[in-house]
Amino acid sequence: MIAYLKGKVKFKSTFVKKDNYLIIDVAGVGYKAYVLDKLSAKLIVGNEVELYIYTQVAEGVLDLYGFETQEQLEFFERLISISGIGPRSALGILQKAKIEDLTKAAQSGDYETLAKVSGIGPKTAQKIVIGLKDKLGGVDFASDWSGGFADALEALIGLGYSAGQARDALSRCTAQDMGEKVKEALKILGRRGS
Repeated sequence: MIAYLKGKVKFKSTFVKKDNYLIIDVAGVGYKAYVLDKLSAKLIVGNEVELYIYTQVAEGVLDLYGFETQEQLEFFERLISISGIGPRSALGILQKAKIEDLTKAAQSGDYETLAKVSGIGPKTAQKIVIGLKDKLGGVDFASDWSGGFADALEALIGLGYSAGQARDALSRCTAQDMGEKVKEALKILGRRGS
């Protein structure tokens, strides 16, 4: 089983809203690995890359999924352990939602906010929250997620900003109060627009 690859990016797909993949040249052998859009976007053909790999072996299938960090790979493996979520679906989920958002939603049980934040459908969001709840240990993000952050995020989306724009602006805010958080985020978003 392949667990790690280090080599030069020989090719990267340029599909939009399709499966993004890289071909990595490792000592003259090309490995095709499906990757997240954000990773593919920052890589340059000819540069070296290191990937943590999940190898899917199924009837008639031998696919590689590459991740920038061990944490991403482990989270991906948690997602595919949920009934009904395969590797392609899990990669699609990680394209739309941050690991932190998925973790917070699972620990708080708040699948509705996860659906709003990420663009994942409500049924899939509910399946993820239920499936991950028992698989996640560690830090409890529930209070932050279900409190001011989620409300501020919803307010910004209601004002016409995308979930991604709102989430990025809120992640830069220092205010704790929901109203102050929204005001600070609007200032950040205003500076970007000008």
